[in-house]
Amino acid sequence: MNESASKRSVVRIVLVVLLVLALIVLAVVATVLLPILTHRSSGGSGQEVPTGFVSESSATGADGRTRMLKVTSEDGEPADLAEVRVGDELIVSGHGFDSGIGIYVSFCAIPENAETKPGPCLGGIPEGAEEGDLAVDQELSSAWVTNDWAWRAFASHTYDNSDEGTFEVHLTVPEPVTESLDCTVQQCAIVTRADHTAANDRVQDMVLPVAFAQE
Repeated sequence: MNESASKRSVVRIVLVVLLVLALIVLAVVATVLLPILTHRSSGGSGQEVPTGFVSESSATGADGRTRMLKVTSEDGEPADLAEVRVGDELIVSGHGFDSGIGIYVSFCAIPENAETKPGPCLGGIPEGAEEGDLAVDQELSSAWVTNDWAWRAFASHTYDNSDEGTFEVHLTVPEPVTESLDCTVQQCAIVTRADHTAANDRVQDMVLPVAFAQE
C-alpha cells in the first residue's frame, strides 16, 4: 500500500468514527428530547384549592390517581401553614403521584384557575442541581423530584417508591419577596407541579396555601 492510499484509509476510518459518534449523540439527544416534545397532558389533578390553611390535601386526578400532599414540622406534627417563618424547616411529602412525571416542589403563587401552571415561585431549581453537584446537606427552598434516567443525576430527589408515587423533601422557608413575586401581597402555597419535561401537564399540580408570619 502506497503512502497516498494509507492516508486515504486513515481518513476513512476517522470519518467513520466521527459518523458513529455523531449518530450516538443524536440518538441520546433524541431520547431525551422526544419525550418532552411528544408529552401529552393527562388532564388536571382534580384538587380544589383549600379555602383555609390546611396541612394536608388529597384529590383524584384525570388520570385516576389519588394524590396526597402533606406538610409537617420537624417534630412530625402537622405544620401551621397560616404562619410560616423564614428559616423554618418543613417536611413536604406526597403519595399517589405519577413517578413517570418529575415534579418541582416549591413556594409559588396560586394560579387563578386549574388550567394555569402555578407560579412564579420563590425558589428556582436548587443551586447545583443543573450541574449535578447539589450538596446533600444543602438547605433547599425548592426541590426537584424525578426518576427519569436522563435527569435524576441533576435533580435533588428521586421518588421513594415508584409504584406508590411517594416522595419526601425538606424545605427551608425562604424570604417571601423576590423580584418576580411578593407572597405578602399575593396568595402563595407550597406547590407540586410537573417539571420541564411535562411543563404543560397539570395532573401533578397540588397546592397547600401558606401565609408568612409578620416579623
